[in-house]
Amino acid sequence: MMPPMSVHLLTGDDESILRAAVSELVHELVGDADRSLMVDEFDGDDVEIGAVVDAAQTPPFLTERRVVVLRDVGRFNADDLAPIVAYLADPLPTTELVLVGGGGRLAKSLTDAAKAAGAPARNTTPPTRARDRQAWIAEEAATSGVKLSGAAANAIAERLGEDVGRLDGILQTLVATYGGSHQLGPADVEPFLGEGGGVPPWELTDAIDGGSTAKALGLLARMSGPGGRHPLQLMAVLHGHYGRLARLDGVEATSEAEAASVLGIKPGFPARKALNQYRKLGGGGVQRAIDLLAAADLDLRGARDLPDDVVMDVLVARLSRLGR
Repeated sequence: MMPPMSVHLLTGDDESILRAAVSELVHELVGDADRSLMVDEFDGDDVEIGAVVDAAQTPPFLTERRVVVLRDVGRFNADDLAPIVAYLADPLPTTELVLVGGGGRLAKSLTDAAKAAGAPARNTTPPTRARDRQAWIAEEAATSGVKLSGAAANAIAERLGEDVGRLDGILQTLVATYGGSHQLGPADVEPFLGEGGGVPPWELTDAIDGGSTAKALGLLARMSGPGGRHPLQLMAVLHGHYGRLARLDGVEATSEAEAASVLGIKPGFPARKALNQYRKLGGGGVQRAIDLLAAADLDLRGARDLPDDVVMDVLVARLSRLGR
């Protein structure tokens, strides 16, 4: 059983991942005790904050402590949450109050009070960058008792893409199949990964910018497969990417800050990446990319009798060759 912490705050953008994290935390808090005697959960439109506070202030019965879970805290405003904020000023040491985000933005008064009460805040949202997501998957696996090699974590990250909500189920299956006695490699995890998940648009444009034709075409296939993006949606992604580069043409931006000013964004990685790619392609390369996009756009609208997937494959292959 976990040592008492009194207050816990969990947030995240993916509901399935957030719910899995809450379930794991409650399981750790309960340990081998009787869950029916320990846990009170408040979830749904008819929840009253007063009832939550009453539960949190009630001493445990036949157990060492109580666990009180309030979900979708974001649907309550600051006035609604005033009783909980007051409770957090002096929480009952025998109660584990688990506050779960969702339903909207959390009131600042609540987050400030939770922080003052020493609540370990955990954001379950996965990283967006592929490299960071691989490390996140390895950490989640270790927490679940699964040892993954770097190559195995990478294989899972590539297959899941944006569909990270499937990770918990995969990890549970790996635990049931292999246990945690040895490190798993790509061949061990491959049979359990299923179909490839969605791909964030920047992975496609990064592959094109890097001149990785085979990778770019593979990502395109995943993005445009059954249930995926329409070709015109993919064209919008590419138009936006090269449109930003075109805005840098002729302005002689020499720094990240100057590029950010031209693009109308804050200085940082996106501005630096756009400036570096513009320098790599040059004005001529960007103009060639715009011409390729214009021709492909006409083909998608019927200028030539070509299947949409052929038009997109040819376009992405040609754009990626510009990036070499």
